[in-house]
Amino acid sequence: MEQQAPAPRPKLTGLPLNTNPAAMVQLQPPAKLDSDLLLSYAMWAFDAGQMDYRAGHLTKARQEFDLAIDSLLGSGVDINTNPRFLAAYQRIIDTVSSEEFAAFREGDGFSEQKAEPAPIDAIPEIGVATPGTMDPKLAASAAVELAAVQHDFPLTANEYVLAYLNFFHTTRGRAIVETGLRRAGRYRSMIERVLDDEGLPHDLIYLAQAESAFQPTAVSRAQAVGLWQFVSGRGREYGLQRSWWVDERQDPEKATRAAAHHLHDLYNMFGDWYLAMAAYNSGPGNVQKAIERTGYADFWELYKRNVLPKETRNYVPIILALTLIAKDPARYGISVTPEPVVASDRVKPGQPIDLRLVAETIDVDVQTIRALNPSLLRTVTPNDPKFELNLPAGTADHFLAEIAEIPAAKWVSWRRHRVEEGESLSHIAVTFHVTPTAIADANGLNIREPLEVGEKLIIPAAAKSELALGKLTYYRVRKGDTMQAIADQYSVTSADIEKWNHLASGRVTRGMRLRVYPGGLGTSSASVSHPATKPAITPTVVAASQPACANCQPSAAPSGVVTHKVEQGETLWSIAQFYKTTAEALRAGNRFLFTRPLHVGDLLTIPPQHR
Repeated sequence: MEQQAPAPRPKLTGLPLNTNPAAMVQLQPPAKLDSDLLLSYAMWAFDAGQMDYRAGHLTKARQEFDLAIDSLLGSGVDINTNPRFLAAYQRIIDTVSSEEFAAFREGDGFSEQKAEPAPIDAIPEIGVATPGTMDPKLAASAAVELAAVQHDFPLTANEYVLAYLNFFHTTRGRAIVETGLRRAGRYRSMIERVLDDEGLPHDLIYLAQAESAFQPTAVSRAQAVGLWQFVSGRGREYGLQRSWWVDERQDPEKATRAAAHHLHDLYNMFGDWYLAMAAYNSGPGNVQKAIERTGYADFWELYKRNVLPKETRNYVPIILALTLIAKDPARYGISVTPEPVVASDRVKPGQPIDLRLVAETIDVDVQTIRALNPSLLRTVTPNDPKFELNLPAGTADHFLAEIAEIPAAKWVSWRRHRVEEGESLSHIAVTFHVTPTAIADANGLNIREPLEVGEKLIIPAAAKSELALGKLTYYRVRKGDTMQAIADQYSVTSADIEKWNHLASGRVTRGMRLRVYPGGLGTSSASVSHPATKPAITPTVVAASQPACANCQPSAAPSGVVTHKVEQGETLWSIAQFYKTTAEALRAGNRFLFTRPLHVGDLLTIPPQHR
């Protein structure tokens, strides 16, 4: 359908209006300006922006949206006391947030992270290599390697192994090998340490290479997950928990520890590593039945007699072929540089926090935080005081110092933003769907002063974004579920689930469809309490705990200077709110706060102009 042209631009007599959005915020219009004309001009710019947005002219639309907002903010009219201006402003930012910034809003911290397909599903069934398809040099090369390389695990290069060695040597299989060898660098030292702890052969690491190519978020067609490809039942058996928030099968170290325990148990059961690996793939029951049917406790004999599942017959030769290549990749024409180990700091946030806020606080991208925490299914941490969050090495103290400026109840809704060239307060406000006044108040800024490039702002997000933590989801009750187990999975109470579903008792039956609000509805309605009545929560470094602090009570020193002694549960932000000042002003009057976070017992000097 043909686009209609917007209404003519209103003529604003007496106003030297600058159409450059970056300059509009500094506009000082005369008080005698007709507010009706100015309002009409703003709405014309807004309508034009909508038209351009729908036509796909996004850059032009953004400029017109900015012009509409800046026209209102630069008018000299107090928006908060003028109902018509306030309604127009709210309409503009609501519409822009739902249209221009749809992608930002859909980047909801509560959508589940994407999984990677498990590489083992891409390896075909081969069996014995057919004549003419086998590189004649491979068998001789493998034989030489078996005599030359060290291994703490039984290796062989029979016709079944050579068939897969040939596959991985070709173009089709080479990419799988190269990806695994590259990513192995991240996890090799950790896996070998765990295998040592459990008294297992180091060469079992190649089982993980075959299963996942060391992708912590790998998921197979059979819904096995993680580096070691645990299905949910086996994972629970070995202590790997899954909730709405976290899947510990995707935690590299926890999954490695569980896999080591499982492999140790399987070896004790069968006394043979090939049978143990077969049982790891298809379950010990299948292997035990195959042995009982044939009377042979030998993997290759069971292979020839075709009494194991097809996938399991291929599984052991695949691992052995990958082991041979990984021990001497150059022999097979493969050369990769292993990725380095990624060091990290660990902190306990104490309650839910959005990973985007974490990333913005320490000036990294959110993918860096996600990569360090692959077990997190959401972009928000669970409501579990024991949960440990991994941060880039050396950033824990910086994180603790800056996150203290934001009340803990707002960690799933508030954000941070570093000012870029040409940005105005109003432009940032529209981006985050808040008012410029709210940002100015949270940061102790004069709304009419230009921002400094590089300045880092706290963004107090609009109330509706806080509802994300309690976003409605549904759970289908499965066999063996209890009300308490379901409640624990979503970080709520049994009473919450009973109330949301109008249940008269704590019983659930298989097939029931339950309404659940992950994290509960209390967080979404939480507000910053008076610091004297509700202690804040401060995150801690796992290696060296940082105490939190609480209840603001001023005290006067003999000289007349007002000081404040920091108590359990308090943050710099909550103290600033109590004294009607800013965190920046408190830092300026207490220089030690520039070099370390707030500690319980600190004596703060309160700036005189704010008493």
